[in-house]
Amino acid sequence: MNGPGNDEEDHGEVFLDESDIIHEVTVDDEDLPDADDDAGSDAEFIDEADDSMHIFTGHTSELYTVACSPTDATLVATGGGDDKGFLWRIGQGDWASELQGHKDSVSSLAFSTDGQLLASGSFDGLIKVWDSSGNLKCTLEGPGGGIEWVRWHPRGHLVLAGSEDSAVWMWNADKSAYLNMFSGHGGSVTCGDFTPDGKTICTGSDDATLRIWNPRSGENIHVVRGHPYHTEELTCLTISSDSTLAVTGSKDSSVHVVNITTGKVVTSLNAHSDSIECVGLSISSPWAATGGMDQKLIVWDLQHSTPRSTCDHEDGVTCLSWLGASRYLATGCADGKVRLWDSLSGDCVRTFSGHSDAIQSLSVSANGEFLVSVSLDGTARVFEIAEFQ
Repeated sequence: MNGPGNDEEDHGEVFLDESDIIHEVTVDDEDLPDADDDAGSDAEFIDEADDSMHIFTGHTSELYTVACSPTDATLVATGGGDDKGFLWRIGQGDWASELQGHKDSVSSLAFSTDGQLLASGSFDGLIKVWDSSGNLKCTLEGPGGGIEWVRWHPRGHLVLAGSEDSAVWMWNADKSAYLNMFSGHGGSVTCGDFTPDGKTICTGSDDATLRIWNPRSGENIHVVRGHPYHTEELTCLTISSDSTLAVTGSKDSSVHVVNITTGKVVTSLNAHSDSIECVGLSISSPWAATGGMDQKLIVWDLQHSTPRSTCDHEDGVTCLSWLGASRYLATGCADGKVRLWDSLSGDCVRTFSGHSDAIQSLSVSANGEFLVSVSLDGTARVFEIAEFQ
């Protein structure tokens, strides 16, 4: 039997008339690839296994931030260097709502506790508030510098944001109204949040201080600085569920636990050797997790201020998230991998591949079944984690 394309008889050589030539191309010998080039290019594009069950590719630049809705298990928001945010759904690749209007990178995203509203912060200095369908509700103005982070009050539609202008800003999103500016830091406000009871605000800055504020009056209750506290800029902060402790990490490689009521350092956690990039508290045990550019995740026993386990990575640990009330936690790494760890044993129980550049942020879905990661490769990926709840 003849193969495809061999049905016609072979009439020997075939000649073309000049009229048959569609386009003539001149090739310089220098433009021709060397024989060795093919092997090299093939090696560069060998695809690694992709463990994700959903990939969102709507962005056209690096991604910096991701937030899963606290009430809708499939709704996700992502933002990045293309000056856009997107709302999209896990498992529904045909729907996405583009959040337009920012004039610089979208640096932070946060859903309100009731899931009704989404705040997007940008390096253009603006906060935009959207409903869960992606409709713009209001634009909050005031900061004289880029937005580093946005958070919501735990029981209302109050938005809090830290800015490069050294101030912390608060608005009522329902009324699109400015409420307060918290001034005192001497550098960009790199991290912050309301306490879970909503009665206090904690903020960290490039100026190596932690400030504790009264959100109603704007009073600066405590300033934590100097020995034995950080000596370089704060990079991350988390607050205990009972609103009593703030845990902060810094570029100086140290982690400190501060009593929010007294403003005093309770204990210092010193085992890292490079910048701390992320901190997280377990909600089911007195344990903290810290990740750093020294390629380590360390799980700490806060009752004794000692490491329970040290989990080695292939590159810097950029972000982490505890998986609900379970003993597992996830890390994002500069090597593009997402890893799951058993905090009891310190073992890596799963490595998720798929990204081709550093992970920037992680978020867990409301039902605890999905972990969403965003990367400098411009994609968001969804991994199934139901078995680790």
